[in-house]
Amino acid sequence: MGVKTYIKRVLKYIVFGVPVKKVYPQVSVIAPNDYLKGRVALITGGTSGIGLEIAKAYINAGAKVIITGRTKERIDRACFEIEKQVRNKGCIYGIEMNNTDVSQFSKKFEDALKLVFPQKIDILVNNAGVLGGHISNATEDAYDSVLDTNLKGPFFLSQHIGHYFKENSIRGNILNIASSSSLRPAASAYTLSKWGIRGLTIGLAKVLAPYDIVVNGLAPGQTATPMLRSNKSDENLVSSNTPIGRFILPEEIANMAVILVSSMGRSIMGDVVYMTGGAGVFSNEDMDYSFR
Repeated sequence: MGVKTYIKRVLKYIVFGVPVKKVYPQVSVIAPNDYLKGRVALITGGTSGIGLEIAKAYINAGAKVIITGRTKERIDRACFEIEKQVRNKGCIYGIEMNNTDVSQFSKKFEDALKLVFPQKIDILVNNAGVLGGHISNATEDAYDSVLDTNLKGPFFLSQHIGHYFKENSIRGNILNIASSSSLRPAASAYTLSKWGIRGLTIGLAKVLAPYDIVVNGLAPGQTATPMLRSNKSDENLVSSNTPIGRFILPEEIANMAVILVSSMGRSIMGDVVYMTGGAGVFSNEDMDYSFR
């Protein structure tokens, strides 16, 4: 816990009587199952955080999984970690792919298909994303980096895989990882990109529904991932500015990610499931809206 955060909690206790607390939630994880037996998923940005947990959950549900990352070192490390923690061995693969390099998507997708041949990929999870680009100090380069990674990449990868699903008569799923920021006042490139992901989810669902392709979104709030929590040794998950009072766990997101792409979720179409602990839905107190 940082000093500033601690001071804020002490002041909150003095003024409002809200106690300084520690939160160590016990979250249930879906038991190993066959919900995704015979399926193959491609997960962008699967080397850490939410993407890595979704990969583990999918494998434990019977799927094979291909994760993408920017470097071979990170991919190899993630695959090793996943392999140690899943029940089904030999079901994790990885490919190097930059989510901003649209020109390489066709080749990278062919590389991914070769890894699981003769099976076909039938799940895409658009998870890769970066933070940044606050309106008060964003540069054009920072803005472009965020929008290219978070929105342009998913747009064109979904276009490519949508055609693949259609041409091969695959009753597939596309799951977009949105954010509580999909509902917030858009004062950053990141928030704009997540508004875009919400709109893209609805649009993709509409154009692909006639081909029995299901598209949905999943919107986490502040999640205990390396992107938001640099102090990995601190197990205290308290987040005093969010209604739930704590960070969301990646395992919670992964549970829902299994449901949404399984046969249990095929009547859910063009929707975004908000797992934000109230952040963004009815509270924006955890965000910085200053202009300096």
